[in-house]
Amino acid sequence: MFDLERWQEIFETISKNKLRTFLTGLSVASGIFILVILLGIGQGMQNGIAKEFEQDASNMLSVWTNVTSKEYKGLNPGRQITLKNDDYTQTVNKYNDQLEYKSSVFRIWSGLINYKKESGNYRVEGVWPDLQFLENAKMTQGRFLNYRDIDNVEKVVVLGNKVKNDLFKNGEDVIGKYVQISDINFKVIGVFSDPGGERDESVVFLPISTAQMVFNGGNDLRRLAFTLPQRDNFEQALAESEKFSEELGAYLKEKHSVAPDDNRAITINNSLENTKRFYDLNKMIEMFFWGVGICTIIAGIVGVSNIMLIIVKERTKEIGIRKALGAQPLSIIGMILHESIFVTTISGFIGLIFSLALLEFVGPLIETEYIANPSVDFNVALTTVFILVLAGAIAGFFPAWRAARIKPIIALRDE
Repeated sequence: MFDLERWQEIFETISKNKLRTFLTGLSVASGIFILVILLGIGQGMQNGIAKEFEQDASNMLSVWTNVTSKEYKGLNPGRQITLKNDDYTQTVNKYNDQLEYKSSVFRIWSGLINYKKESGNYRVEGVWPDLQFLENAKMTQGRFLNYRDIDNVEKVVVLGNKVKNDLFKNGEDVIGKYVQISDINFKVIGVFSDPGGERDESVVFLPISTAQMVFNGGNDLRRLAFTLPQRDNFEQALAESEKFSEELGAYLKEKHSVAPDDNRAITINNSLENTKRFYDLNKMIEMFFWGVGICTIIAGIVGVSNIMLIIVKERTKEIGIRKALGAQPLSIIGMILHESIFVTTISGFIGLIFSLALLEFVGPLIETEYIANPSVDFNVALTTVFILVLAGAIAGFFPAWRAARIKPIIALRDE
């Protein structure tokens, strides 16, 4: 029930001790402000990590090779392992029922590309049609490669958006135009954009059969890339991808006479494992942020509690008179708690509003490698409101309990 007299008492007490109330409220507001900002940064880290993983398919497995680091079957370490076309075809045949998308990649790091008077060096890759989905490439013009291009060894090319903008300055339609790659004409059939930005758009894709023939690649490959079918349950998807990685690694190592424990010669990068690792780390950081924020709020609660103890001490005689006139202990406790919760909640709301305003206006401007648009959602805001009320109750409980136990005869003697 609304008690006008109690509210008048609260405001009278606050007006008599403006500076003390302000400093007490400042400690609570600072605690909430710091907590919300830290949680916003934690959410920004989640956004940044999610953005990083948008660049490629979230469940992609990539196979890379290097030199052997261990002796095996009489073969010395230091042998260069190179993937071949039959590594790809045999893997696809062996595990086809487990795969969703698949592609091998033949790469030329620095390919000189010309169009009229414009030229530049870009990454040139020979790929299969599925690479569009493995790289999350979105066609903005034309089409991607198809299997007919592979079978007919067509001299066609798909340009990354960055390459297209660099070479075609006047905004002309690029589809059907011819660009030169190392002085060989290729017909442009499409342009793509990539969530990874300019770095992943500074690439041109050719049919892998054409790339290997034109650039004397033989049947060498740079890497293999696969995805498994999507699963509703993350743990199930992770378990399946880990099992597939283990089986594929063992198969390729045996095929190339590599020691089973030589992880340098043949490496399989599992993006789901990386995702889990990053999100586990992010959860730990989020828990740390919560811990720091809660500790800051606790410091504020201690300050409020101390102030309320001082208030109880100052009002000892008044409390004694109230009890002598018949005031119940619960009434005394309610009076102290009311003031404590009021001061804490108002101060906390001020800190919450300032922190949300800062995140709202400054958050969208923050775009770093692993932090993007720090913010807090509605559930977090509700949680902080609950923390405010709880903090006020905790801060006022012990002083209120002490006030309720004051004996009237002793209180009336207090000077």
